[in-house]
Formats: sequence, C-alpha cells, structure tokens
Amino acid sequence: MINKFAMPEVIFGKGSLQQVGESCVRLGARKVLIVTDAGVIEAGWNKTVVKSCRDAGLNYACFHDITTNPKDFEAENGANFYIEHGCDAIIGVGGGSVIDIAKAVAILVTNGGKIADYEGVDRIEIPLPPLVMAGTTAGSGSEVSQFSVIVNTEKKKKMTIVSKSLVPDIAIVDPETLSTKSARLTASTGLDVLTHAIESFVSIAATPMTDVFAKNAIKLVSNNLRPSVASKLNAEAKENMAMASLHAGLAFSNAILGAVHAMSHSIGGRYPMLHGDVNAVLLPHVMDFNLLANPKRFQEIAELLGENINGLTPFEAGRKAIEHVKQLSIDIGAPQNLSEMGFEEKMIQKISELSLQDACMITNPRDISANDVEVLLRKAL
Repeated sequence: MINKFAMPEVIFGKGSLQQVGESCVRLGARKVLIVTDAGVIEAGWNKTVVKSCRDAGLNYACFHDITTNPKDFEAENGANFYIEHGCDAIIGVGGGSVIDIAKAVAILVTNGGKIADYEGVDRIEIPLPPLVMAGTTAGSGSEVSQFSVIVNTEKKKKMTIVSKSLVPDIAIVDPETLSTKSARLTASTGLDVLTHAIESFVSIAATPMTDVFAKNAIKLVSNNLRPSVASKLNAEAKENMAMASLHAGLAFSNAILGAVHAMSHSIGGRYPMLHGDVNAVLLPHVMDFNLLANPKRFQEIAELLGENINGLTPFEAGRKAIEHVKQLSIDIGAPQNLSEMGFEEKMIQKISELSLQDACMITNPRDISANDVEVLLRKAL
C-alpha cells in the first residue's frame, strides 16, 4: 500500500514567533499580509510579528476583521485587502479561525472566484502564495493541516476545503503564546486537540505514520490538559499541549477525521458556538457509536489515556476510554450538552442532512446514516 504524508517545515519552541519575518524572507516575500484577530492583538502577539517583519526588512499590512467560525465574506474582504496593498505572501497568526481565513485568502488571490467554489477535495488548481502560519491556541492544528473550514453564510453551513495546496510552507508553534489564553478557551481548544487525535487514530485512512502522532497527542492531552487549564503559568503543561496540538494536526491532516467533526462543522455553520465545545459534547457519543467498528483501537485509546485495562476485553476497555473522555470534559468545566449552548431540537434533521455532506464523514470508521446522526444529536442534546 502506498501512503502519502504532507507537512510543512515546523519551527517549535518558546520565542519561535520571533522567526516569522525571517521565515517569510526565506520564501522570497517582500510585502506580507498579516492575518490576525482582535484577541491576538489584545494579547500583544501581533506586535511581536510586526517587529519580526520590520527586523527582517519586510513591508507588511494587517487584516484583522475576523470572527469565530470565520465567514466567506471575511475571506473575500481579506483577498481584496491583500490585492489593494500589493502583498506577495501571507502570515496567519492566531487560532483556527485566523489561519483558515488566511488560507482562504491565499486561494482567492491566486485562483479567483468565490470561496464556495473550492468546497470539497482537491479543487485548487493554481499554486498559492507563500504561507507562514503561527498557531497560538493549541487547538485547531490548522497551521500544519491541509484543511480550511469556512462558513457559507448563504447556506448557513461550514464548508470543508481539503487540498495539499493548503499545507503551509512554514508552521511556527510558540508555546509562550498560550500563557495569555483564558482557562475557558484552553479547555475548549484542548478538547478539540483530543478529538483530532482520537478521530484520526480510528479513521479508515489512518496509517502507521499518522498513528505515531495521534497516539502521542492522546497521551499528552491526558497528562497535561487539566494542569494547563488550571494555570496560565504552568509552562511545562503549555509546551506539552502545544506539542499535542501539533501532533494531532499532523495526524488528522493526513488521516482526516470522522463523524464528530462532520457534525460540529454543520452545527457551527448555524450557531456561534466554540468549535471545541461542540466537539467535547459530541465526542463520547460518537466514540460509543464507533466502538463496534474497531474495538481494538479503542482499547489502545484507553491505555493511552492511562486507564488500567488488564483483564478487560477490547469492548470493555473501549468503554473505559469513553468514560475517561467524559470525566476529563467535566473536570475542566466544558459544556456537557448541546442545548445549554443554544442548540435547538428543531434543527436536528437539518444538521443530520448537512453532516452527511461533510468531507470528514467519509473516513468515519463505522457506516453512518442520517437517522444515526439524528440519534446521536438527541443523545447530545
């Protein structure tokens, strides 16, 4: 069997954000578009990026009109901004929303049209400008992935764009940026990391190489998410969660994901919820549904999470993994059902239909129907 594994150059470590400018110069950039958001600016990290660009002799322009669950018109506004300012490369500094928009801008400035034209797999034809992505949340993994997820505001759904063209040239992961995140956001993004790791590990597209990264991410989250939520000053936990996010990103970028993300993308297109919160609620229910498909994989997950599985059957061990994930979510204060976040029962059928159209559903380990999705959503309600 032939497997492919795509990844960018990765620069990891405290202070690595200061290498953004030099990284762009190495890619031939002269004037960069810095894509960021209000939170990153408020935390002061955009100043670090701007100084790095100045020190490297780069001209720059900043675009920061981005919201949670980024929208198609934001990508189009960013593309116009890029063209107006004569940019030739893109830096994304922030969480998944920022980096997804940065990638979408790159698509539009080279390939034209509307971002909806690129929904699906491998629809990008013209090479993108140089991309340097700096993740600041230890959550999305978008800085190393071949994904961009953008809300189609007309259809009120999240579009999943998948292409090797979206793998950045250089990814920068600076654990120091996590010190300014709230406990609430740390919990949400950390559970997104765990979902990436688990879904990629049980994906039908998993390979021995993606398994290495997925398994390490599961262990790192299990050991470090609680202390990372507990204290902004726990540098060891922050560094380990940054590494977990990086490894989970490399895993899911190549093994893809499953029903949790297909469903959360569909919900996120309709409701302004934190992506990680939706994943946190759905993950145990989908794990329970998928257990039948590959109990030995779930047995491994239980062991990676630190559960004692001696004498247990794969099914019994798998159920311990599910309970572990539930308890972790409770311990760090994540939402426990969709209704408390505003999800309405009347939307279940529509969300079920949209979920089956999402590219992530293709690699779910167990066959799933619209009725199955409806049942899962009712359990999560």
